[in-house]
Amino acid sequence: MIDVIDLHKSFNGFPVLKGISLRVEKGEILALIGKSGYGKSVFLKHIVGLLKGDQGKVLINGEDITTSKGTGLEKLRKKFGFLFQGGALFDSLNIFDNVAFPLREKTRMKETDIRDKVLFELEQVGLQGSEKKYPAEISGGMKKRAAFARSLILDPEIMLFDEPTTGLDPIIANTIHTLIKNIHERLKFTGIIVTHEIPRIFSIVQKVAMLNDGVIIAQGTPQEIQASPHPLVQQFIVGGTEIAEGN
Repeated sequence: MIDVIDLHKSFNGFPVLKGISLRVEKGEILALIGKSGYGKSVFLKHIVGLLKGDQGKVLINGEDITTSKGTGLEKLRKKFGFLFQGGALFDSLNIFDNVAFPLREKTRMKETDIRDKVLFELEQVGLQGSEKKYPAEISGGMKKRAAFARSLILDPEIMLFDEPTTGLDPIIANTIHTLIKNIHERLKFTGIIVTHEIPRIFSIVQKVAMLNDGVIIAQGTPQEIQASPHPLVQQFIVGGTEIAEGN
């Protein structure tokens, strides 16, 4: 479970997060929506402990990651898989070695076992037969799927997705959403997806929260968000991301 309590963060005196509180229950996926530049990616970095808040708590299964250090912090981070917006694949490694990298760095698995696990995860994301290719030799959608396989390789309890379909055409974006849904059904991970894919994302998440100007202005089920009377929520759902600041 992820429990965020009154989280604040400023950069050079400019407040980005202004007291965020939300909870994601074990096994749920939450979609975090809102205008670009309003702190969604910053929020994700607090969840995994890459940034520390100025105030508030981020509880991961009851443990506060904001105060964890050293081995305690590393233990909490092992619970996470993180699919970065750009995929963050290593250009110098082929797809197999990219996916195998966390196993080789963080475990003592034998190479035969690593091979079996990597090939299994590549098959799960539809990349069987592509393991010898390099990132420069595959499409954007294939890169995202390879990055997804790598994020899953350590069997995370929690998955964080930062704009997983950015730059992809609608058909490929739908493929990524279907992958997330299918793998969630298999692994039952707890997840947060930062996304602009409205309303497509509503079919694969159990909860939605909208971040605007550093605060959560609405949260609930996809049905509750779609029925929200809040004008900014309706403007975002109906008209996309063109929300004027202060309106």
